Amino acid sequence: MSLSRLHAEKGPLIMGVVNVTPDSFSDGGRFLDVAAAVRHARELIAAGADVLDIGGESTRPGAQPVTLGEEIDRTVPVIQAITAEWDGPVSIDTLKPEVAEEAFKAGAGVWNDVTALGHEVWSLEVAARLGGDVILMHMQGEPRTMQSNPYYEDVVAEVESYLVDRAELAARAGVPRDRIWIDPGIGFGKTLDHNLALIRATQRLASHGFPLLMAASRKRFIAALEEREGADVSDAEHRLGASIAVHLHAVAGGAKMVRVHDVAEMRQALRVWKALSCTSLR
Repeated sequence: MSLSRLHAEKGPLIMGVVNVTPDSFSDGGRFLDVAAAVRHARELIAAGADVLDIGGESTRPGAQPVTLGEEIDRTVPVIQAITAEWDGPVSIDTLKPEVAEEAFKAGAGVWNDVTALGHEVWSLEVAARLGGDVILMHMQGEPRTMQSNPYYEDVVAEVESYLVDRAELAARAGVPRDRIWIDPGIGFGKTLDHNLALIRATQRLASHGFPLLMAASRKRFIAALEEREGADVSDAEHRLGASIAVHLHAVAGGAKMVRVHDVAEMRQALRVWKALSCTSLR
């Protein structure tokens, strides 16, 4: 089932994060081995995740790349274990088409790419051949240097134009339009003010016919915003309230999926939001 069909049945979707990495900004190293990652995935499913996003290479600011073989070894066994016992959609978070291919063989059905299928010239062709959903994210630069000095004339217009252009390229390559998602890339080559401008522009970004994913969970811009108020949330796990606030704002503006670390809390927040917004719950 496509993510758009799942959204039509359930309303706003929650994507739970499973980082099989030693250096993720929020939980690096906690779920590096297969057994720990699978246990965490089961917990996210029990908490109400609609989609699981499995990543084997950190894309935090300053992150170093890993080899193709290492990324496959980290992610494929986890995907195999999860899809053997759960029929919900599983996403592979990778910029490498070779990793996406192996992940799809293992049971994944979504390719979440921080380079919007731009890392390799054949990424678009691979995505079309795989036949699943794709999530196209905007990033200025690359993870090692993206936060060194991000600059835009008009961040909303530039991100919007880039995402629509990449989505149209994917459609022309053969990816079904209803399987193409876009993500403004909060925290990827953006200052605090850039991030806030993009979050405020959710409705505009969601107006182009491609479903929008918002992924702001625990990100560093929250700490930067809190620092303006004299608060210290340098520990990423202390950014839950702000993460929920951003994602509810995004859903109200038309985002169809949110990518989060704290699934149970986000599920509860969405239930209350639905109850306040609708005459009946789905």
